[in-house]
Amino acid sequence: MTELRPSSILLGALAASTLAGAETKPIQHDAEHYILLEQHAERWASEDEVIQKKLAEVREKNGGKRPNILFVLIDDVGFGEMGDPVLNHVRGYTTPNINAFARESLTFSRMYSEPTCTPTRTAILTGRLPVRSHMLEPKIVPPEGTGLNKDEVTIAEVLKMAGYNTAHIGKWHQGDIEQAMPTNQGFDTASFPLHNQATFNFMTPESEDDRLADNVKVRKTIPHYRMDKNFRPAGWVLGVDAVAGEKAQEWGAEPGKPLDYAYYDALNERYKTQVIERLNELASKDEPFFLNYWPQIPVNFTRRNREFITANGGTWVESMKDLDTHLGDLFAALKKTGAEENTVVVVMSDNGPMMQAMPESGYSQMVFRGFKGDTLEGGIRVNAYVRWPKVIAADTFAGDIIAAYDMHTTLATIAQADQYIPRDRVVDGLNQTSLLLNGDGYGRRDYLFAYEGAHLQATIKEQFKAHWPAPGSPGFALPVYDLYRDLKETKPLLATGMWTVAYFPDMLERHMALKKKFPDRPETSAEPYAGIANLRPETKALLEYYNKARKAAE
Repeated sequence: MTELRPSSILLGALAASTLAGAETKPIQHDAEHYILLEQHAERWASEDEVIQKKLAEVREKNGGKRPNILFVLIDDVGFGEMGDPVLNHVRGYTTPNINAFARESLTFSRMYSEPTCTPTRTAILTGRLPVRSHMLEPKIVPPEGTGLNKDEVTIAEVLKMAGYNTAHIGKWHQGDIEQAMPTNQGFDTASFPLHNQATFNFMTPESEDDRLADNVKVRKTIPHYRMDKNFRPAGWVLGVDAVAGEKAQEWGAEPGKPLDYAYYDALNERYKTQVIERLNELASKDEPFFLNYWPQIPVNFTRRNREFITANGGTWVESMKDLDTHLGDLFAALKKTGAEENTVVVVMSDNGPMMQAMPESGYSQMVFRGFKGDTLEGGIRVNAYVRWPKVIAADTFAGDIIAAYDMHTTLATIAQADQYIPRDRVVDGLNQTSLLLNGDGYGRRDYLFAYEGAHLQATIKEQFKAHWPAPGSPGFALPVYDLYRDLKETKPLLATGMWTVAYFPDMLERHMALKKKFPDRPETSAEPYAGIANLRPETKALLEYYNKARKAAE
């Protein structure tokens, strides 16, 4: 197993290597960026000069303190489910606190996530397409034995080098190996689940009873044919508390007692309390803070012990009401600290709705076609809002293309910490600070590469979107959709024009050519649950089985 260095030593070495030549060497972006840069370099440089002066003025006004950053990432909420009261009513519920926040913010109509939870979170953290770090899709069945590589440079590490205090609360979903833990990726403290919520839907007796797959009545009427006791493993770890430089601790699990829905509910309630406590603690210090709050809710797989108050009545919709109330409390707590004016707050979703949970969740396809897991607009176009009082104009909208990984580079720029972004790899995230501060039409991206796992499925240029067919298909057969006219991506353009047929393959060729110089990272594997001090006996037994199973496959 790779020995992890103390956080301070790691960050010191990283800072030294990053700063070497940082003033003369620009960030390496994907090839398509340079097509635009050649045409707009002078104007962008002029905009950036004004922006730097603006950021310096804001910092001086706040006593030399860089802006705080609060990043709220909501799980599996499709476009239109929050922030808009009219679309709320279409669905039969309301999100008044998020709606009010949206009116105080810049709203993006073309924010693109990745198709699923893990890669979107990787994109935000690293500023890179997740395929580059081999963080391709969510792992569901624990233990995993994979995760985010220690050599990836996260936004938390970048901000840490600029003097920020950093904390993470809630869903992480970057693997269950030690190097992937938040406190080994730039966060001072973290309280987080090692696995995703779907574990409760597939791996607990309660979930099987809910679906009558292994109901008590069934057990009495037919014989059992179970042979492998590890098919439904016990002993998996969920809630973990960690401090950088120390061993992590499992929270709330009792030896011999399986994790159940009550544990899941307790974990979520704890995160709601913790994030406000951590906010108050961080806001009381002299240093700026970066606080990630990535709640597990509204994902909810059971109707047990729930109060249903909406006309919709879906399990996830009811949890969304709960989350909306809690976010209202969080925003009120921020205001009470007195730090609201110098805090950038981001609220966005990580991907579209989960098809498998419909219609019980209460969600469905709304504006766009597609679900979590695919690259149709419904899977990757999400609601996103950014608020920074008196700096970002409130109640405004932007139709420019922006990607989840752009938030990495943009937040680093806002924090005046972009010199710590590494120059030895492709960073897909573009600096969209001009879009945030100047508004609609000031974006720096008119393209996007949309992957499903390791496979490039679609490419976007302006309002046109190409769905890549099977390899070997002729160029003239490339289906291209106009996203202004065809939101559901159901009818390719009748005559794409030679510019369309030629340009998309050229984009693909440039994109793939750069990968030869900067190849994607292979999967990172290590011992699951290493670095946790208080593993239960059943967890140790699970790891013993896991290691035997891996050896059997060698």
